[in-house]
Amino acid sequence: MLKVIFMGTPDFARESLKEVYEAGYKVLAVVTNPDKPKGRGMKLIPSPVKEYALEKDLEIYQPEKIKKNEEFINKIKNLKPDVICVVAYGKILPKELLEIPKLGCINVHGSLLPKYRGAAPIQWAVLNGDKKTGVTTMYMDVGMDTGDMILKEEVSIGEDETTGELWERLSKIGGKLLIKTLKEIEKGTAPREKQGEDYSLAPMLSKEMAKINWEEMNAKEIKNLVRGLNPIMGAYSTLDGKKIKFWKVQVESNSQILEKFPELKEYEYRLNGLTPGTILFADDKKGLYIKAIDGIISVLELQAENSKKMLIRDFLRGTKLQAGTIFE
Repeated sequence: MLKVIFMGTPDFARESLKEVYEAGYKVLAVVTNPDKPKGRGMKLIPSPVKEYALEKDLEIYQPEKIKKNEEFINKIKNLKPDVICVVAYGKILPKELLEIPKLGCINVHGSLLPKYRGAAPIQWAVLNGDKKTGVTTMYMDVGMDTGDMILKEEVSIGEDETTGELWERLSKIGGKLLIKTLKEIEKGTAPREKQGEDYSLAPMLSKEMAKINWEEMNAKEIKNLVRGLNPIMGAYSTLDGKKIKFWKVQVESNSQILEKFPELKEYEYRLNGLTPGTILFADDKKGLYIKAIDGIISVLELQAENSKKMLIRDFLRGTKLQAGTIFE
C-alpha cells in the first residue's frame, strides 16, 4: 500500500482523510491549519481534519506557514511519502514540497476543472446558477489548480440546493474519487490530461457581495445569491435600518401570485410599477412576498438582527411587517 501524507483543513477534507484511512493506506502524517479561536471565550478549536486525526492517533503537523519553512519541509522529506494528498488545505505549496513524493502531490478539487480554479468553486457554481458541477483529482504544480487532471465525476445541482448541501455531497464524492485515483496511481494506470487555457476562476467570497441589490438583480439572481451564501454568511437586506438575512427563498411569477391571491387582480396593473424590494404581503398565514425586477420573491426562512434563523411563519408571528415597506 502507498505511504501517504494528508494535507487538509475543513470538513470537506475530513471525508477524504476518512476514506484514505479506511482504505488501509499508511498515513504517515496529517498536516492541517493551526487551531483557530472561536466563540465568546475565543477558545482554540481544532480543524475537522485534526479532530479526525486525533481520533485515529495519527501524527499531526500544524505549521503557521510552509513557504521557506525548512524545518517543516525537512520533516516531510524524512517521512519519505509515496504521495501527498491535498484537499482544501488552504495554503499554496512551494515547489520544493511538491517535489518530495515520488508519485506526486494529488489534489481533490470541488469543480470540473478547468472551470472554477481557486478557493470557492462550490460556492460560485451555486451563485452562478449552474446546472452541473463535480469533482476533479489532479497532479499539483506551482500554479493555482493548474495541474494535469486525473479523474472527474460530474453531478447535477438541484434547483434549490444550497452551497452547504452541495458541499456535503461533493465531499463524499471527493473522498471516493481520491481512493479511485490512488488505486490508479498505484497500478501505474492513472490518466494525465492537460487543462488547456479555457478556464474560469472562483475567488474567495467577500462580505460586500452578500447584500441583495433589489434594483439590479433579477429574481433568479437573488435566489442564487441566497442559496449560494447558505450557510456561509447569508444574503441580507435592510429594513428600517436593521439587517435581515435571507436563508431560503423561492421565485414566483406575477401570474402565480395573482392565482394565489385573487384579491390582487384589480391592482395587477400596479405590480410592474412597484419599486423592487417592496413588500406585497407579510402575514403569518400567507407568508412574505417581495417584489423583484421580474417576479416575486417568496421568503421561506430568514433571520432578524441579533436573532436566530426562523421559518417565515414563526418570524411573522412575532414581527409585524407592513405591506408597501421597501427593503433596501
